[in-house]
Amino acid sequence: MTRRSRWRTLPLGAAAGLTVTLTLALPGPPTPSPAVGGAAPAVSEAPAVSAPPSSPPTADARPPIAVDTQPPAAAATVPAPSSSPTPTSPPTLDPAPPAVAPETADEAPASQPVGIEFPAAAIDMAVLPLTPSDADLASQQLVPPLTLEAYWLSPYGAPGAGSANTTYIVGHSWEGQDAPFNRLSDETLVDEEFTITTHTGEVTYLVDSVTTHDKDTLKDSDVWSIVPNRVVLISCYTENPWGKNVVVTATPAPQQP
Repeated sequence: MTRRSRWRTLPLGAAAGLTVTLTLALPGPPTPSPAVGGAAPAVSEAPAVSAPPSSPPTADARPPIAVDTQPPAAAATVPAPSSSPTPTSPPTLDPAPPAVAPETADEAPASQPVGIEFPAAAIDMAVLPLTPSDADLASQQLVPPLTLEAYWLSPYGAPGAGSANTTYIVGHSWEGQDAPFNRLSDETLVDEEFTITTHTGEVTYLVDSVTTHDKDTLKDSDVWSIVPNRVVLISCYTENPWGKNVVVTATPAPQQP
């Protein structure tokens, strides 16, 4: 399906309010969870949000940023070679197992998100990739660029079929001026749907919860658990932008018959 909407980039200089800096605090090694089936006016010092772990996360298990996150070290176990003697006669071959059907016939493979459309929150914007720097990892703090854009934390999950971790999209809230991510601070968004456009197609999600977290404890929450197919949107909570983050959690919307 072709998107007809236009994504506009609003330069920082165009803002006339106070930017509420989103500082992500990176958590420690995440706890695996079962797969789920189914802003910026005049700049001022802002609270930090947890960021990614001190060492690069592994492809399968990357912790979220608080936005502070710390991916667990991945250790691969190499099996010892078999000591069984070679059979003197060829073994009997078992019939080949049946082919495994894809998760969803028409679901796009997991890929980098490039846009998000969330009608209930009046959000229709581009999503840009953001990779934590070595300094971010060392400090366990991540501050997204001071713009009105949405940013995808690339070390973690990607939306689509075969997703192996949570997809994190973050952005700033703005005080004294309207901004897309300001509108995430709304509990009535539960049960609403939004669509993420990727390089391979579109995936629609259903909002499961809208919660708030103290910025200094976000990195210790289950927000950073490894949950395939989950999407988490993070910004500053507009009722207390300096002390709390708002977290919108969503999972794939049920397929229409």
